[in-house]
Amino acid sequence: MKKFYRLVSYVPPIMTGFIIGFLLAKFIYDPFGLTSTKQLSPDEIKADFAPFWEVYDFVQTRYFEQPLDNTQLVEGAINGMLATLGDPHTRYLPPADEESAREEMSGEFEGIGAFVEEVDGNITVVAPIEGSPAEAAGLKPGDILREADGVALTGMAVEEAAALVRGPRGTAVLLLIERDGEQFEKEITRDRITIPSVRGEMLENNIAYVRLSRFGTNSAEEIKAVLEELDANNAAGLILDLRSNPGGSLNTAVDIADQFLDEGTILVERFGNGEETSYDSKEEGLAQTVPMVVLIDEGSASASEVLAGAIRDRNRGVLIGQTSFGKGTVQTWLGLSNGGGVRITIARWLTP
Repeated sequence: MKKFYRLVSYVPPIMTGFIIGFLLAKFIYDPFGLTSTKQLSPDEIKADFAPFWEVYDFVQTRYFEQPLDNTQLVEGAINGMLATLGDPHTRYLPPADEESAREEMSGEFEGIGAFVEEVDGNITVVAPIEGSPAEAAGLKPGDILREADGVALTGMAVEEAAALVRGPRGTAVLLLIERDGEQFEKEITRDRITIPSVRGEMLENNIAYVRLSRFGTNSAEEIKAVLEELDANNAAGLILDLRSNPGGSLNTAVDIADQFLDEGTILVERFGNGEETSYDSKEEGLAQTVPMVVLIDEGSASASEVLAGAIRDRNRGVLIGQTSFGKGTVQTWLGLSNGGGVRITIARWLTP
């Protein structure tokens, strides 16, 4: 079981009814705008959660080894609740992991520089970050990280595994890697990863090349600056490189797509209750007329697939490369009072 640490006070049995009503009633009015097909009354919610509080009280009063670590109990309950959803993209992040995730979105963090996901219990590399120690060491999309400094990672939560691989610059981590059924060790020295998400250049024959490595906090502004510098609409052609781009912010993907697409649909979000939200482009992009191709590979995931799919379905450009990662859901990032966070899958996304 993954262990998290935060201060949690014991809740006396006499308080449980009040707390259930107060905390859970907040959610029946759908604060995130994701209207469910059935709304429960406070009494119904209280009845559903009564066994949980009963077990909690029994453990507190009757378990033979005392005292108990309430932090582990509560964190275990959170992770168990999310695990029942069967969705690896819906997960809890303790404060340290939440901070690291937001650092990665901003483009600055310390580690080896690789995006990973849990796939069938395996910690799997989605893509090494361009210019990172992971890329220099030869890590590839699809590599499975079996051990970090002798600690087995298989079956571990992705946040816990990432915390073992991540560390201060100048320190090294010894990874046991599996690739195509064969295992080998690789020692990688961590560094401070500070990278822009976009770079561009003019190639021969007046072809503009734009490399987008992630959809981070500043990526929309960065790509706008690069397109302006390249005078993209006056180029003979444009190559948009999304290879090994693990994704990021959906809103950023929409803003970037707007640079390449004229007025129309970029994607549609479909929620569990059948409602849909359409994201549309406008007639204001910097590269809406230049002929273009998009490069993708198995490391192109999430927001990369949103952008590539919109360009393909709108007949705006041609996709070249390999089948992409295959992540068709949208997550919202929600901060928690303890400095941690939770990623909740809220919808599926559909290409135009």
